[in-house]
Amino acid sequence: METNDPLERTELSFLLGMAFQLVLSEFVRRLDAAGYDDLRPMHGLAFQALYGPGLTSTELAERLGVTKQAAGQLVDELEKGGYVQRRPHPAGGRRKLVVLTERALEHLIVAGGILREVELELQTRLRKSGLAVPRAELAALVRALAGEEIPPLRPVW
Repeated sequence: METNDPLERTELSFLLGMAFQLVLSEFVRRLDAAGYDDLRPMHGLAFQALYGPGLTSTELAERLGVTKQAAGQLVDELEKGGYVQRRPHPAGGRRKLVVLTERALEHLIVAGGILREVELELQTRLRKSGLAVPRAELAALVRALAGEEIPPLRPVW
């Protein structure tokens, strides 16, 4: 289905970036309205990395692709907000394990619901034009570029 829409002649990387930006902006707007206006998208990436048994700040820095200092500052911010706790590392020593609190886990539930709402609304809007959210196509694109080793989503934008 060809149209005269100039966006169809736009570079793929720009289209992917614009789509990501628009979805992320709507997601953040709704999260703010749900009472999480103290969080930024980077915090959500940290929550995803920390989910489960937790990580050290150094491990978090590696997962997010940021410096140890940046990860330390991020953990300090999240700790002040009540989203993470530093606990003694099970292996002992001076290392600390950063773990999510109940507040962070509640946030993840709310955020997941908002993401599903946004996607459902997109599906409904696209269906009116005879289209669908291009999940399979995007998954195939990621596989074509990354193969079996899927990289983590990192804040490189």
